[in-house]
Amino acid sequence: MSKLVTIYGGSGFVGRYIAQECARAGYRVRVAVRRPNEAMFVKPYGAVGQVEPVFCNIRDDDSVASVMTGADVVVNCVGILAPSGKNTFDAVQHEGAERIARIAAAQGVEKIVHVSAIGADKSSKSDYAVSKALGEEGVLQHMPNALILRPSIVFGNEDEFFNRFAAMARTSPFVPIVSPSTKFQPVYVEDVAEAAMAGISGDASGIHELGGPDVNTFKELMRQMLDVIQRRRLVLGLPVWVGRIMGFTFEVANAISLGLVPAAITRDQVRNLAKDNVASGDFPGLQDLGVKPTALEAVLPDYLWPFRPSGQYAAIKNSAKNLKS
Repeated sequence: MSKLVTIYGGSGFVGRYIAQECARAGYRVRVAVRRPNEAMFVKPYGAVGQVEPVFCNIRDDDSVASVMTGADVVVNCVGILAPSGKNTFDAVQHEGAERIARIAAAQGVEKIVHVSAIGADKSSKSDYAVSKALGEEGVLQHMPNALILRPSIVFGNEDEFFNRFAAMARTSPFVPIVSPSTKFQPVYVEDVAEAAMAGISGDASGIHELGGPDVNTFKELMRQMLDVIQRRRLVLGLPVWVGRIMGFTFEVANAISLGLVPAAITRDQVRNLAKDNVASGDFPGLQDLGVKPTALEAVLPDYLWPFRPSGQYAAIKNSAKNLKS
């Protein structure tokens, strides 16, 4: 019988690509999520019955243990960008990660892959970064041979980075960004999934920082995105102190409205934006896992074309203009 992989958060942006890689490699895949009915799209990743979404609450020991039963490999992709109710940074990214590793060790699971983030740091001013670092620490405490992946900004079809700003540029005359000089090293989601496979089907272990081949400032990335969607917009760079005020305002509005008004940005996210999000060079990277980094310009046009003024017909219209001239 083929081996079983349990992927916590396997229907999320990164998790779904890891699930696809596992299915292609012949593994049985158990996708552990809070809302299985909304994760049915993972079933066609493999043969009938090969990939199954199941309910799991990573804040609960019994829930985590039940979906792990019989698993040979465990992958944790659960993460949040902002706390909501009981799903705080500490509960999800620290205690949740440690719980998965502790139960994996108790059940005798062979391997564990944990998806963290570049910038994980216990001394950071950001609660997000601190919880990521504590989560890593908890995983290694129980599973010393774990593979921990620290990606920079992850891009791909379903990303919440380029898609979000491209949607904004479609209707707004300017694109506001906080801390425009902050540097990023965007990494392709399929490269992250391939890196995870180095720990699932191979012997890779330890902390790896995952970054793409290029380092760009926030403002440069926005300009590149605007070029791809063929729109002229002003990239409005805002200083960190303005971002803090915006974050506080959005947080208050979100609390007063009981969550009906989404927080477009939080103060904790502003704290993260004040620091470069690039590989430090202190840890191995994608190449050490046998993965060749994919360039941003090779992928962005493939999924941002719907935001162009003419959408899928942009290339045809441009060709028509050339013929007229």
